[in-house]
Amino acid sequence: MQAPAVGGVRVRKGDGETVRLSRGASLTDFADKVGVDAASLVQVLFALGEMVTATQSVNAQTLDILGEELNYNIEVVSPEDEDKELLDSFNIEFGEDEGGEEALTARPPVVTVMGHVDHGKTKLLDAIRDANVVSKEAGGITQHIGAYQVATEVDGNERRLTFIDTPGHEAFTAMRMRGAQATDIAILVVAADDGVMPQTIEALNHAKAANVPIVVAVNKIDKPEADPTKVRGQLTEYGLVPEEYGGDTMFVDVSAKSMLNIGGLLESLVLTADASLDLRANPDQDAQGLVIEAHLDRGRGPVATVLVQRGTLSVGDSVVAGPAYGRVRAMLDEHGESVDKADPSRPVMVLGLTAVPGAGDNFIVVSDDRVARQIAERRDARERAAMLAKSTGRRTLEDFMSSMEKGESEELLLILKGDVSGSVEALEDALAKIDVGADVNLRVIDRGVGAITETNVMLAAASDAVIIGFNVRPQGKATEVADREGVDIRYYSVIYQAIDEIEAALEGMLKPEFEESQLGTAQVRAVFRSSKIGNIAGCMVTSGTIRRNAKARLLRDGSVVADNLDVSSLKREKDDATEVREGFECGLTLGSYNNILVDDVIETFEMREVPRS
Repeated sequence: MQAPAVGGVRVRKGDGETVRLSRGASLTDFADKVGVDAASLVQVLFALGEMVTATQSVNAQTLDILGEELNYNIEVVSPEDEDKELLDSFNIEFGEDEGGEEALTARPPVVTVMGHVDHGKTKLLDAIRDANVVSKEAGGITQHIGAYQVATEVDGNERRLTFIDTPGHEAFTAMRMRGAQATDIAILVVAADDGVMPQTIEALNHAKAANVPIVVAVNKIDKPEADPTKVRGQLTEYGLVPEEYGGDTMFVDVSAKSMLNIGGLLESLVLTADASLDLRANPDQDAQGLVIEAHLDRGRGPVATVLVQRGTLSVGDSVVAGPAYGRVRAMLDEHGESVDKADPSRPVMVLGLTAVPGAGDNFIVVSDDRVARQIAERRDARERAAMLAKSTGRRTLEDFMSSMEKGESEELLLILKGDVSGSVEALEDALAKIDVGADVNLRVIDRGVGAITETNVMLAAASDAVIIGFNVRPQGKATEVADREGVDIRYYSVIYQAIDEIEAALEGMLKPEFEESQLGTAQVRAVFRSSKIGNIAGCMVTSGTIRRNAKARLLRDGSVVADNLDVSSLKREKDDATEVREGFECGLTLGSYNNILVDDVIETFEMREVPRS
């Protein structure tokens, strides 16, 4: 039906039907779905105070406003559904094993190591695979996801287990959550001398949300102050009841440093997998899985660590991993040795991709390079549109007018570059949570993996942005260009240092806050007229002190007659005075203000800067 919209624009309204739109959809996409002219939607939004072009990517909030006005229920498709629809259009089923029960064979369990920072997760993995990763980590904090496969013997049979090491620092919540989603069993590492900590609970919640069995490794039991019983009691409160207390959670006391009971932990994992899980996959179909981590290697190009979940990945396969695609040129295991095939639950490093995929992106093997490129390009375009819509905040005419009146708010623009995609994403998430009030904004205008390039520096110069380099350094003439253009590049290797410094920088951009501090009051007892300096108030100081050059206001019968005056001169008897205290008489003038009467009260004050909490 035809109905007048806001501002007199006539647009056919809906009957409450649902319209599904992808993230970052434009008004043209919406117009095509509902059969109206895109130009009329632009007019409707303009009348509602939104300035949007027909082809511009708009955020969900703006689409909701338009839908509400035109009586449509807007449903923005989630990234997962978006990807499923894309793969369906190529007849690709992601997340399902092909063939019947007879096609499935047993696969090793994927185990995620989780827990609080500095509770010994990486040390435990070191003990398990007899390698030293901790010494390579800045600040002793794991900052990447690593995946490794080890073998153990249970009841005379060799059993393999795949381990994913997730970082423990709070800024890596998103990466740790991905670890839980990719896993079959979670090891919750708790230090016997430290007990349950906030990130222990966070890790536990991720594991519970992923609905996976949990084995608790009580670490550092060789320390004198270790109290494994206390850990068991604390975790009982969170629903993890040890088997010895009548529950169903296996608790294993270990010491990663002293190599105590590591075999017992591996056996517990195998027994938990056998008792609680049916771990099978079809090794004969096209490979599918998850990207655990990815980075840009100077000599080898984009390198992705992937976990094969079903099928077998072979050298020469055409793969798509998030927005990246390519042909598998080579595969390496956790020791850097070349492998030709990777079966289910096997983590490998893949070389040959065109770009660096994101940690947590799914990867699939497709029939040929052409299909791989088409899927990757569509994913990339959708992600770009979604990012554009996300970065385009709603800006109404009222917002524009008010910002013109009070002056633009300060904004810190950042360009993030890191060695691996997971770190960049985690850093961006952590920075987004910094809140120093409405007066200062933080915006990430570009992010990427690899060295800081001249292009990054030129973008920073053009937009007055600061470049944050996380475990990366400038490439080529980037440093020279940065010096010439005056671009600030900051280098970090530990994530919380970056967060602290940027938070301090934001707080430094805040305008200082002042509050009024009352100094004293004086009552006017007489008024003397002077042809040279105007009216002089003869006063008795009734409280506090009256200071020369202080701010003052004049009160008459309890009401403010004049405000923001200056005590321009102050005398005690006939001598100039800097201040006059309570109980003494004085004479003063209030600049050029002369409307002073007997019994008026003069109140003096000063503005003091308030430290921000």
